[in-house]
Amino acid sequence: QVQLVESGGRSVQAGGSLRLSCEASGRAFSTYAMGWFRQAPGKEREFVAAISWNGGNAIYDDSVKGRFTISRDNDKNTVYLQMNNLKPEDTAVYLCAGDGAIDLVAVGLAGSWGQGTQVTVSS
Repeated sequence: QVQLVESGGRSVQAGGSLRLSCEASGRAFSTYAMGWFRQAPGKEREFVAAISWNGGNAIYDDSVKGRFTISRDNDKNTVYLQMNNLKPEDTAVYLCAGDGAIDLVAVGLAGSWGQGTQVTVSS
């Protein structure tokens, strides 16, 4: 288990871009698959993207494919979510998650979660 802290969320206009960061503690980060989820008020948590421990594989929800890119820098213990062409429906609290198995991360069963960062997209 690692400690995760997200940052970078803010209010932007539709069509704009943001980059979220998730910084992890501990050396175990380099062996962890990581993911991003989002949750809007009154809605359940939704998968956004996940990346393997070495960055060799990434998966995306259809709603963000082609607009969002997940990446990681293991030397900095950080995973990123680059969000382009933002839409109002992207408005949510974005959370990062990590675990030793990408399958667990992708289905929302990761052992480590951050506190979330708010993204608001106005039209």
